[in-house]
Formats: sequence, structure tokens, C-alpha cells
Amino acid sequence: MLSIILPSYNEEKNISRTTLILSDLMNREQIDYEMIFVNDGSKDETWSEICKVSNSDNHIVGVDFSRNFGKESAIIAGLSYSKGDCCVVMDCDLQHPPETVIEMYRLWEQGYLVVEGVKRSRGKESKLHTLAAGTFYKLMSSAVKIDMARASDFKLLDRTVVDALLRMPEHNSFFRALSSWVGYKATSVEFDVQERVEGESKWSVKSLISYAINNITSFSAAPMQIVAILGVVTLFIAVVVGVQTLIKFIMGTAVEGFTTVILLILLMSSILMISLGIIGYYLSKMYDELKARPKYLVSEVVGRGKNHEKDLRSNQAV
Repeated sequence: MLSIILPSYNEEKNISRTTLILSDLMNREQIDYEMIFVNDGSKDETWSEICKVSNSDNHIVGVDFSRNFGKESAIIAGLSYSKGDCCVVMDCDLQHPPETVIEMYRLWEQGYLVVEGVKRSRGKESKLHTLAAGTFYKLMSSAVKIDMARASDFKLLDRTVVDALLRMPEHNSFFRALSSWVGYKATSVEFDVQERVEGESKWSVKSLISYAINNITSFSAAPMQIVAILGVVTLFIAVVVGVQTLIKFIMGTAVEGFTTVILLILLMSSILMISLGIIGYYLSKMYDELKARPKYLVSEVVGRGKNHEKDLRSNQAV
């Protein structure tokens, strides 16, 4: 059976359409399936729409979060509630083309355990968003040592891979990188990002920056290395200025260097504050992990998944 995981945040206009298109496609291809909509604390009628489609289709499972926990948590919750031999994670707005799911599934039948969806094109975006996204993926690729240039959350995972991901205890997870980090026999398929028919993108430049900082620090120690680099740079500057000052003193040409002193103090203070900020951010991440709070809390489950809801409550604390 194929489990289709659909994180949903303010997607009331897309639930019925997505259900109809995916159901028709699965039935036409004669693939046994389930669709798991995870309502990530939506502020509109997304959960009501999920309840409606689950009542009319026994292939639909709805999981309702108690509040917004983020897309990463929604993906993990969907994987936790899935029962399929393989799982596909895709966007609820169908910007990930449904036909590509079939291509992924056929590759899984050939023995691949991970099928990555890579972007051939990004669709229509503003220049600012394209620039921000490009910068984000360059930073991520450099930090995590995995090519993230065209990566996406759109991918198929075998049950073996899903179970491996669910066993990982970290609170701040980065699904897009972790699914590559686990290894296993993998391949990829290209797709063109589709235009949204309904609703608006939830990603702004601000949210992309926040997403980048959170995921880089949760998957890489690269920012900590920046602190060491800044320390070496300031040491070099201090040596150069110190030698220059001594030479002038020996030659008797030393003058009051008030401006130089002020600039050096400002430079050193800025670097120290940046370094403390980076270290503090990592400490806050460690604090979150030590508290071991659940990645998400579920307030309600509808559809076929309700029958085994009790067995899955432990997953909320993983």
C-alpha cells in the first residue's frame, strides 16, 4: 500500500480538489493507497474540509494538531500514522505534480528505497524570492555537505527508511536532509513546480531565512566554525595593528590613535556579540533537545487512522 502524506496549513480550498485528483489517479493506476492529511494548526476551515472528505472516502485519514507545530512536525506525524509499504510526502496544493507520484512508485517497485523529487524548474516566483531561495540552498549545501540545489520535500520512502527516520530522537529535525543522510538505495526524478490553483504560498523571504537558520543549526555545526574563523581574522588584524604601532613608537612617530582605537573596539565588540549569539543559539537548541518535549500534539484523528490512534500516542513523544 502507498501512503500519501499531505501536510496542510490554511489549505481549505485545496483539500477536496487534491483528494479527487489523487483518488482518481490511484484508482486508474490500480494502486492501493491511503491519504493522510495533517492539519498543522490551520486558522481557516482546513480541518472541517478534511473531516468532510474522510467521511466520504475510507482511504482518507485526518490528523489534527493542537496548534501550529510546523511542516517538519507535520511530515513526521504523517509518517507515524502511515501504514503503507512506502510513503510519498507531497504538498497539499499539488505544486508537486501527482503524475510524478506514479513514476516514483514504479521506481520503488524496481527496488529503490528512496526516490527523490528534484526540481527541474521552480515555476513563477518573484526575483527576490528566487534570489532568497537560491542563497538558502547554497548555504544549506555548503553546511550539510549534501547537494540541496534542487532538493524538495517531495519524495518517496520505503517503510525501512520511514522506520529509520522515526527512530531518530532529535526534536529539531530537517526532513529534506535527513532523508538523504540515511542512505539506502536511492534514485531521483525531475519535476516542474506547478502553479497554485487556490490559495497563496506560505513562504515569504522572512520565513525562508528563519527556516534556513533553524535547519542549518539543527543539521550542521558550520556556524560554530564561523566563530573560530572570526577569531583568526581578528587575531590577524590585531597582529598587523600591533606591529604597526610598535614600529611607529620605535621611530618616534607615534600619534594619538583615538579613531583607530574606537574602530578596533567596535570591530572586536561586534565580532564578540556575533560569536556569543551563534553559541547562544546552539545552546538554545541543546536546551530544546534536553527538555525532550514532543514534536507535536494531536487533538483529533478522523478516518481509518482512528482505529489505531492509541497505539500511536507514544510517537508524539519521540
